[in-house]
Amino acid sequence: MTTAQIVILIVVIVVVAAIVALAVASARRRALRQRFGPEYERVVAEQPSRSAAEHELRERERRHAELDLRPLPAPARAEYAAAWQDVQTRFVDSPRDAVRAGDELVTRLLREIGYPTEDYDERFATLSVEHAQTLGHYRDAHDVFQRNERGEASTEQLRQALMHYRALFDELLGDETAPRTQPAPTEMTEPTQRTEPTDLTEPTRRTEPTQRTEPAQRTEPTRQTEPTRRTDGPRSGATAR
Repeated sequence: MTTAQIVILIVVIVVVAAIVALAVASARRRALRQRFGPEYERVVAEQPSRSAAEHELRERERRHAELDLRPLPAPARAEYAAAWQDVQTRFVDSPRDAVRAGDELVTRLLREIGYPTEDYDERFATLSVEHAQTLGHYRDAHDVFQRNERGEASTEQLRQALMHYRALFDELLGDETAPRTQPAPTEMTEPTQRTEPTDLTEPTRRTEPTQRTEPAQRTEPTRQTEPTRRTDGPRSGATAR
């Protein structure tokens, strides 16, 4: 094999390796996007580069794989579901206490399943692996919880916080016992907004039938003028009397 052929072979191998590496990186990026959803873009915005963000997300996957997560038995799920109903009922008389109780109940549920609860950031990081779609709800609820502790949260914010907590709570608990179909207390339920009907097109007005034009009155034919009777002059040759 000549030197030129060896060089060409090396170039081909390098190009093929580069293509394979790009394909693998693209597939891993696509998998991370699908798994973390909106959390992927949030981490990318926080990190100095996209590669650093993806490294952080892969680290989350690694730490999540090391957790000993335990599914709850049916009796435990029923107890948690009943406890959540008590939290919602408490909101009627004391919204601030209800939000505190909701935060404590979600934290207790996370701990019993096997998620770390000591460090807030670590809790969010491990939750994002399997619950990325509802993580935004939990983050918003926690923000209101902190404002509530400072006495800065309004009743409406507290109501929204409890609804955000419930989004994650129901997902952690599972659909089997979470009472999604039971109405929450009146103060908790958002009024159903009446959907304004889409601008209805004015019904096409029925076109009045075109009035039939009366046929033009037939003009009476002009009577022919009787020819002027010719006055017979005196007959030629007649003798005047």
